[in-house]
Amino acid sequence: MARKEYTTTAYTDINDFVFGTAKNPVTLKNGMVIGGGTIYPELNFTLPTMALNDSTWPTAIDHYKEIITKTCERARDLEVPGFTAEIETVPDMTFKPKWCIEVCKTVVDIIKEHESKYGIKGSVRITPNDNREGDQVTHMWKGPRWDETIEAFEGSAKVGADFLAIETLGGKEVHDDAIMMCDIKKAVFGIAALACKDMEVIWSRIVEIANKYGCTPAGDTACGLANTSMVLAEKNYVPRVFAAADRVMCAVRSLVAMECGAKGPDKDCGYEGPYVKAISGNPISMEGRVATCAHYSSVGNIASCVADLWSNESVQNVQLLSGIAPVASFETLAYDCRLMNQAKKHSKEAALLLRDLNADSDSYLDPHAWILRPDVVLEISKGIVKETGVYNRVKKAAELSLASMQKAVKDGKLRINPKEQDWLSRLIDTVGELPKTVEELAAEVIDDCDKLDPAKYDLKF
Repeated sequence: MARKEYTTTAYTDINDFVFGTAKNPVTLKNGMVIGGGTIYPELNFTLPTMALNDSTWPTAIDHYKEIITKTCERARDLEVPGFTAEIETVPDMTFKPKWCIEVCKTVVDIIKEHESKYGIKGSVRITPNDNREGDQVTHMWKGPRWDETIEAFEGSAKVGADFLAIETLGGKEVHDDAIMMCDIKKAVFGIAALACKDMEVIWSRIVEIANKYGCTPAGDTACGLANTSMVLAEKNYVPRVFAAADRVMCAVRSLVAMECGAKGPDKDCGYEGPYVKAISGNPISMEGRVATCAHYSSVGNIASCVADLWSNESVQNVQLLSGIAPVASFETLAYDCRLMNQAKKHSKEAALLLRDLNADSDSYLDPHAWILRPDVVLEISKGIVKETGVYNRVKKAAELSLASMQKAVKDGKLRINPKEQDWLSRLIDTVGELPKTVEELAAEVIDDCDKLDPAKYDLKF
């Protein structure tokens, strides 16, 4: 399927832009509808710290069996109307695709068994780890790392995965340096010239696989790009205003999956998801306050405003006083979803009030939270789709996000310290001077991209 750019936003009225409801809901074979009016928990889980090899693999499988069995039991006890289980594989499972496939089948089979016995509807998202980085990778779309990834997707789709997702790494070798130097010009190059191209190639292939096996191509996340910025900003290593602008820029990149035929729900750790939903109308998964098991952030409440699945990021299977950590995380997600669903059941006004309270509780305190406000998301999204081509859209995303933060500071709606205000002014000036074409930008930055081999992306600069 050829990529087709969105030219309008799916939403025009802010009162329609709310959690649990998407313009283009996804209906599964078991009747679950994501984005159809009910918000469901999505449990993201992983192994405890352990070595993976042939001798320890049976123990690893036992962990997955324990996690999903106890989660299904808790879902039944809490009378959860449905849930999604996400398997984010560790690198070893993509290096050895048969492991990825076995884990997927294990989880799928247990969920199906519980559904047939007790009526608890479940679905499975498989997210193979993207191993396409390092000196041994000579091409992004050829060679062992690519072949292993495709095999993991094919096999998982064949054994019953409902959703296919990935956290792609295209452009990371340039973007990492851009973050460390707070070089927004280089970040624009990494996203527009490299990441977006990688997204188009890999998501065209994922969509083909999903269509072949009757599952749903879900979505991507800028985990290796904007999430790195966000986490470093949270530790005060880089400016928060840089990370916030980077997030909106990466929305253009994550949107490419939808333009290639992905249908959602977008990935939980893609905090750019609200922009993807605003433009595509497809449902999204989001994570916030329950993701503290994996990382801290300043967007714990606001992340839920327009979510259709509510997730926890990746929690290890370790023992807590109450039980295993994945089930504890699941219970918290279930209660959050219960509250949001009750608000929607009560009235549209109640749902909008809960959405706005979650937004207002975070947005004054942090730039990253500000750019996730539903009204800000919708306004910036409308500006992005007026542009054509990923380079122009990434530039516009940077321009509009920085301008929105600047105005919010001036109007007293966003609080940032003087150092952040200085960075905001510098970034605005730099973006205003970006060249007209990506080729011109490449000429300006390519000599400073020491880790980039353009041939890996079939590019000639």
